[in-house]
Amino acid sequence: MTAHAQEDEQAHVIRIGLPLPLSGTKFPLGDLHHKSYVMALEEINASGGIRQGRYAGWRMEFLFKDTRGMAETGREVVEKLISEDSVSIIMGGYSSAVAFAVAEICEWNRTPFISSSAAADEITQQGWEFTFRINPPVDDYNSGLEDFLCNINDPKSMTILFENTGFGTFSAQVMKKWCEENFIEVLTYEAYEPWAGDFEEIVAEISASNVDIVFVVANLRDSAVLVNQFAQTEAQAKMFVGSAGAFSTPEFIKEVGLRSENVLTPAVWIPHVNYPGVNEFVYNYEARYGTAPDYHGAQAYAAAHVCRDILERTISLEAGDLLEALHTTNMMTVLGPVTFCSYKNFTNQNQLLTLVIQIQDGEFQTIWPPNAATADCANCVQDGAHALGTQESLGDQSTFQP
Repeated sequence: MTAHAQEDEQAHVIRIGLPLPLSGTKFPLGDLHHKSYVMALEEINASGGIRQGRYAGWRMEFLFKDTRGMAETGREVVEKLISEDSVSIIMGGYSSAVAFAVAEICEWNRTPFISSSAAADEITQQGWEFTFRINPPVDDYNSGLEDFLCNINDPKSMTILFENTGFGTFSAQVMKKWCEENFIEVLTYEAYEPWAGDFEEIVAEISASNVDIVFVVANLRDSAVLVNQFAQTEAQAKMFVGSAGAFSTPEFIKEVGLRSENVLTPAVWIPHVNYPGVNEFVYNYEARYGTAPDYHGAQAYAAAHVCRDILERTISLEAGDLLEALHTTNMMTVLGPVTFCSYKNFTNQNQLLTLVIQIQDGEFQTIWPPNAATADCANCVQDGAHALGTQESLGDQSTFQP
């Protein structure tokens, strides 16, 4: 037992290591995680710390280390957290490159790693024993949307329009593959150069096709132009779906105005999703920091409470016992349900169904899954319905100038 471990035993403290980008270009996102971790830790310890089990009455302590958003620095700080600071668990590790490096070190040192935000698929595709992830991998980002379409809308055709970027192409390929697997005809599969500025020809083609679903991957400027032009047509698509990114931001609603009505988009999390504890989390976060949390903050906050749950069920801080507690995790968090399993090519991955959100009366509402919904889907299954607000019904509401 190291000197730190002896001190912790005497003080009834369990140390958790948190490598985060606390400086450098990724600091803004690292700061979002840090704020939620700090708030969660204070709440946990103020409410009794570890409340039951072998370590009942003990407190949790978070040791933050700056990775500067660099993989090599992440390796170095995690080595020290394990060898010098005697932490029992590692959490965090944003971004994907850093998280992958952290996972390698944790595997070599037989130390559990709870990844809370990094999304690259390969992090939980290595068959690693000590790496667990609570947030969805990239491959599952459309899982909620796919589930929603199969259960509610049952589309027969889709148009896929995407920006010619790495993210745009990957997102489009994933959706096209899903359509093929579910016998949905892809009427148009078309890439465009970002910042195109005008989509009249493409919109005319979509309008003439009477397609069921229009699926778009676009940046903020292009999404605003496209939605404005599409809303002025007589297209009879049942649904207009944006692929997260710009479509899930308040800026999109501001730019497009009421023509954004009925747009759907996948999302990892939003502040008013109907999960237990979300309202309290958002209220306390806003009171403390003066702004609402985003999904990064929710992931960090959830990870802290998952860590507490593990420590309340483990019979020791030995690696094998911590792994047993991790494998039997089954709890609800502000991010949604957390349980670690193996599926497809993933190991120790929380299979979290992502949300489907829709703009209704100028606000985002969660419409899927049912246990997280804050509203029913508007205008989703009406044959011949217009997917967006139109020129005639809404007037000139857009604030965006192409």
